[in-house]
Amino acid sequence: METPGSQTSLHRANLERVVRAVRMAGSLTQAEIARSTGLSAATVSNIVRELKDGGTVEVTPTSAGGRRARSVSLSGDAGIVIGVDFGHTHLRVAVGNLAHQVLAEESEPLDVDASSAEGFDRAEVLVNRLIQATGIGPDKVIGVGLGVPGPIDVESGTLGSTSILPGWTGINPSEELSGRLGVPVYVDNDANLGALGELVWGSGRGVKDLAYIKVASGVGAGLVIDGTIYRGPGGTAGEIGHITLDESGPVCRCGNRGCLETFTAARYVLPLLQPSHGPGLTMERVVQLAREGDPGCRRVIGDVGRHIGSGVANLCNLLNPSRVVLGGSLAEAGELVLGPIRDSVSRYAIPSAARQLSVLPGALGGRAEVLGALALVLSEMGDSTLLESAQPAATPAFT
Repeated sequence: METPGSQTSLHRANLERVVRAVRMAGSLTQAEIARSTGLSAATVSNIVRELKDGGTVEVTPTSAGGRRARSVSLSGDAGIVIGVDFGHTHLRVAVGNLAHQVLAEESEPLDVDASSAEGFDRAEVLVNRLIQATGIGPDKVIGVGLGVPGPIDVESGTLGSTSILPGWTGINPSEELSGRLGVPVYVDNDANLGALGELVWGSGRGVKDLAYIKVASGVGAGLVIDGTIYRGPGGTAGEIGHITLDESGPVCRCGNRGCLETFTAARYVLPLLQPSHGPGLTMERVVQLAREGDPGCRRVIGDVGRHIGSGVANLCNLLNPSRVVLGGSLAEAGELVLGPIRDSVSRYAIPSAARQLSVLPGALGGRAEVLGALALVLSEMGDSTLLESAQPAATPAFT
């Protein structure tokens, strides 16, 4: 048994600090590990050598700032994680290792609204197929990240709004998928996972405070504060779609009038164009037509951007993020939507907050949520299992 405050327990704590830093970043040079953990370069060097000898990490030559360096990542044999993303019209699954490398990925159309049972059946089949495709045994699966298009009730673990996914009423997604796959399952809503994906792999890299805005059948925001997703005590933080823009506006599915969602979500926007463009329009098609110069589609995209910008201005005044990342298919409109967002932010946000804000399109497109699901597992999993093979040094001096 390790005595708290002893040299052995201190050494163990430093091992975990190094493993955690590498796990969250994917790979780091030893100098970067020292900066992120606050440990000395000599201590990091000793710990990395120990972890490498124990098979926990791999060390490869690289360069940093024109100088030779050593890149440290978790061993490819340490395990794999699974990401599952349920959208309203699709299912996407990815398998990754602990070095942040995606080993296999696949998506297929799925009407998630219809039946939770069918959704989980399809997810189970797809997960098992992709694990088999990697050639890695199922016993190496450490955990699964699961994204759903709605808020998760923190206390019950069920979807917090039955109006969003009526076919999932009373379902605990984590328990359901964990029972099928036999591994821990971590669940979050799609906006939070999009934020995590962009934070780790995309347009959010290098910042600690950002908002990821996703506009699809609804409107949500994933909020990152000091490098961590902020969910609120009830798990509903980031429901930007229900900011009131017009008290006399259209009735929203939440029961209020004039919510941001009623001016920006696909279900409200697409009918505006049906008289001139016919039925069957999708937001992807509207974005494509807007990029090709269609005046009606350009006007609608611009109006959507200005409304989103009003919501973003409120976020700026409250939270003062340094970056806003626009996700979903709407981001493909580029400056046609980003320009109006910035215009509204400049008009309605506190000038100091507006000056510090950058508004960027997401870099990951439709993959943001499934990659965020992988990142969720990497952030929630503990380090103890990764250290079982690492043998502490007999005399852990200076660590």
